[in-house]
Amino acid sequence: MSARGAEGFAGALGAAAGRTQDGDQPPRPPRPGKKWIKTTKVVDGHEREEWIEVDAAGGPSWPDRAQMRVLHQRLPRIDGPEKVTGAARYPHDVRLPGMLFARLLTCPHPCAKVELDLGPAREVRGVHAVRSLRPEDLPAQEVWVTRYLGQPVAAVAAETPELADDALRAIVARFEERPFAVTREQALAPNAPQVRRDGNLGRGRERGDRDAAEQALAAADAVIEATYSLPIQHHLCLETHGLVADYRGGDEATVYASTQGTFSVQGDVPEPLGLKPGQVTTLVPHMGGGFGSKFGAGLEGRVACELARELKRPVHLLLTRADEFLTAGNRSGCVQTVRAGATRDGKLAAMVATIDRLGGIGGGSHAGLPYIYTCGASYHEMRSVHTNTDGSRAFRAPGHPQASFAMESVMDELACAIGMDRLAFRLANLGDEVWKRQLERVAREIGWEEHAHKAGPNLSDALVKEGIGFGVSTWGGGGRPECEVEVRIARDGAVSVFSGSQDLGTGTRTYVAAIVAEELGLELADVTARIGSSAYGQANGSGGSTTAASLAPAVKDAAHKARMALLERLAPEMRVERDQLALAGGQIAGGGVQLAWKDACARLGADGITAHGTWQSELAGSGVHGALAARVAVDTRTGEIRVVKMVCVQDCGLALNVLAAESQINGGMIQAMSYGLFEERVIDPDLGLQLNMNLDDYKIAGCREIHEILPLIDEEDRRGVIGLGEPPAIAGHGAIANAIHNACGVRLREMPMSSDKLLMGLEALRARGNGAREGAGGRG
Repeated sequence: MSARGAEGFAGALGAAAGRTQDGDQPPRPPRPGKKWIKTTKVVDGHEREEWIEVDAAGGPSWPDRAQMRVLHQRLPRIDGPEKVTGAARYPHDVRLPGMLFARLLTCPHPCAKVELDLGPAREVRGVHAVRSLRPEDLPAQEVWVTRYLGQPVAAVAAETPELADDALRAIVARFEERPFAVTREQALAPNAPQVRRDGNLGRGRERGDRDAAEQALAAADAVIEATYSLPIQHHLCLETHGLVADYRGGDEATVYASTQGTFSVQGDVPEPLGLKPGQVTTLVPHMGGGFGSKFGAGLEGRVACELARELKRPVHLLLTRADEFLTAGNRSGCVQTVRAGATRDGKLAAMVATIDRLGGIGGGSHAGLPYIYTCGASYHEMRSVHTNTDGSRAFRAPGHPQASFAMESVMDELACAIGMDRLAFRLANLGDEVWKRQLERVAREIGWEEHAHKAGPNLSDALVKEGIGFGVSTWGGGGRPECEVEVRIARDGAVSVFSGSQDLGTGTRTYVAAIVAEELGLELADVTARIGSSAYGQANGSGGSTTAASLAPAVKDAAHKARMALLERLAPEMRVERDQLALAGGQIAGGGVQLAWKDACARLGADGITAHGTWQSELAGSGVHGALAARVAVDTRTGEIRVVKMVCVQDCGLALNVLAAESQINGGMIQAMSYGLFEERVIDPDLGLQLNMNLDDYKIAGCREIHEILPLIDEEDRRGVIGLGEPPAIAGHGAIANAIHNACGVRLREMPMSSDKLLMGLEALRARGNGAREGAGGRG
């Protein structure tokens, strides 16, 4: 990392990344033996930086990477066999004696007066409960009006899913449609229907000096003005939201949840179950994806718990796929109008932007402009435009992909306007050497030096053309003191590690076991990782790339303490000092004596060894960089856009499992490509109906669309563990847009970048003649 260091990096990026900071200085001098550090706290998937006081004394340390036997290797995931054979048990798979299945009735209109007759549904065979979801705080005399398309209005519980569906159909629901706004244009129109009581516009915010930015624009040698639009993207978790509440009366309950936060759900479910927190156990054995959308029990979880409390039977309520599209959140869209200027010597001189966040009934996310690149003078104003649609939630790097798409497009358009190499223009406007190094690396891998169209697009008559585009990313991540870990060494040599943290499919189980195996001189298979239960140690929610950086140091601390305790016990028997003993290869050796692992553990006594670990700040870091390049082929006859190759380089501190880190980078690239080319929520603005709330009509990238992807880990950064989930998903769609323009001269400023938009852009170019200005073209 550059000289400013991890903590300085995190603080410096706070404003650019749209994160809240609790001041640039600690609140007071540290207490004796303590020090202040700035860390990232994640609330519902969104980052918030704050100062915390930690021990100043050094604890355990990570071995040199070259000395690691288990960590920093390419480790197959230990739960892989369970998943590929179908043995892994997800909340959706839970089946319990006497269990009932619950379903939700949702409003088919964006805004409607609701009247329900639940009696017919109660008469359906096998139905045990039917209830209205009228808000509790709504006075009895007040008309019930829904606020968004798909808002749940009733719930049923029956003996089978099919009977539950029958009960939903039996409810006599009278929806009197009210005026609505489901698009930005409808919400901003004169006399628009009021979406929220405080209006259709959230409170705006400004950043920068407008007068200075306008003056710098006027003095720039080249100025571009454009509007960049991004649609609503769904999380598309393969397992839908929900949980199974196992309550049969009495003072105990078990909840099986599909969640990113074992303990956030643990905090939500006792009250609707009528129990105290210590009377409920939350289990997350496996769960099928979250991407930032699964923090807390949600309405569906609360309803399941209330039904279980009422019926004293287990209740299974996981959303249907259609309900998932309507009520489980999304990545907010945005419309960004930008004016930007550059000087002939290749400097980004000025930027003025207006940003509308489209978060439905929520606020939406955006990281702000300018994003990452150094700008001479800048100003932006940002506001939320509310519509009668489901509220947005955190989604892998909340707000950053939106900002990146506009910023990377602007950088390309300005480079073309001044006739400069697109890579060179980026390098000239990055303040951190790490990004420069990474950009140069992806450029080599993608073949930029040999590329024939570095300063402008290919305007030849070739039918199929290739272009290259670039993008950079950043994220804070990092850890904080929330995780508690226990390592046990049994008398028979069995080693177990316990943590309440859940595994989202990112490989948490594997690195937890690997850290302990590394510390004790064992193999990965010798350690059993037990995670995903509130009965184990406290853990943070998995979001904002904070899981590994919070959990891994606590695991290391517990493993280190277990190792020290083991050697302390054995040293007298082996007649050596503790520090003369070494653990390696399943052996304990020192002073000319060698014991096999099981033989050594047999000397421990019936209780074995138990060690507890907590977060150690010296084992974690924060603040990462990333760079991405895309090579794209466009067919000028059909409009087909094919991503031939993507390369992403990412620094992440210590990669605990190189194979899993590469998998994270691959997943981020694929998700960004899918976002850029295919994904879009489609709602008919006149009827107020979502037209693609299923996996047939909501398009995502599949095997046919995924070609060569190359993940690279930047090993020059030697800090501790930093999370990796967010940054690889930030820059890909912007790089693809730039590659499309580089290939054929069409600038697509509206996502998804589909074939019809490309063909219209090509037609516009032909209409203006092949000598048309490079930056033109494309809808949006």
